[in-house]
Amino acid sequence: MLGKKLVTAQKRGETRALCLGLGMVACSMMMYFFIGITIVPFYTKSVWTTETVCKVLKANIKDKVFCSNSEGSEDEEIFPYPCLQVWVNLTASGQKVMLYQTEDTLERNPKCSYVPDKLENSKEVKARIEIIASNFKKYQTFPCYYDPGGTQTSVILSRLYPSKGLLFAFLWPTLMFTGGCLIIVLVKISQYVSVLSAWQ
Repeated sequence: MLGKKLVTAQKRGETRALCLGLGMVACSMMMYFFIGITIVPFYTKSVWTTETVCKVLKANIKDKVFCSNSEGSEDEEIFPYPCLQVWVNLTASGQKVMLYQTEDTLERNPKCSYVPDKLENSKEVKARIEIIASNFKKYQTFPCYYDPGGTQTSVILSRLYPSKGLLFAFLWPTLMFTGGCLIIVLVKISQYVSVLSAWQ
């Protein structure tokens, strides 16, 4: 009687462990799919792939411009902000090009190097842009990214999804997938050993 209870408890434990392993594998596959349709397209779409050194030529704050968070947005989403324009000397080619914060900055407003998020306090936005401009004037040389193919003459300060960030995004689902597969393999080994012992 005690032996039957132990066998039943063992089978329940194996079933739960097997469900846990399959659940981990399923969740990791969903995470792979989510990363594949969100982050990977932005990474592959970016042409600014080569890192070089940029030297600031001038950083000026122009008159206020209007920016919309998305195309076809309502008037409430359009807000004015000072336009910061940063021109740099590209070390790789020696050209004078305009610097943008990220790939998204160029799409949102190609006239300005920095596009702030919508803030109700316009003074805070102005102060932030002035700090950024002073930092560019203070630190004349810094790493930046350019397009080696020449389709984009501008450069960006940082990529939205760099290679390290993409690898980090794939790290967690990979660990979960590996852990789930390991649990399934251990359960199958345990079942095989149990069957082998019972046969002997």
